[in-house]
Amino acid sequence: MKIRYTPATLEKIEKIVSEVGYIIRYERGTFQSGYCILESKRVVVLNKFLQTEGRINTLIDLLPILNIEADHLSAESRKMFEEVITKPEMVA
Repeated sequence: MKIRYTPATLEKIEKIVSEVGYIIRYERGTFQSGYCILESKRVVVLNKFLQTEGRINTLIDLLPILNIEADHLSAESRKMFEEVITKPEMVA
């Protein structure tokens, strides 16, 4: 399956993260990796200067780190999670 770099795709991936109890914030900072995870507060901070493509790629990279269990997601989010976790082909 091909996934597009669109704001709608970004929203779907953000929804996955929020459904497991994390808050996503876009902040300015010196993140070498483009993100920072505050585990104790369940907050993911992304570099606000990332474009949509960068935000999507960063969140996809973070999904395995957050130890998300598909059983805790809504049907729509579970479908998207399974699509992106299997390393899909991305289309601009």
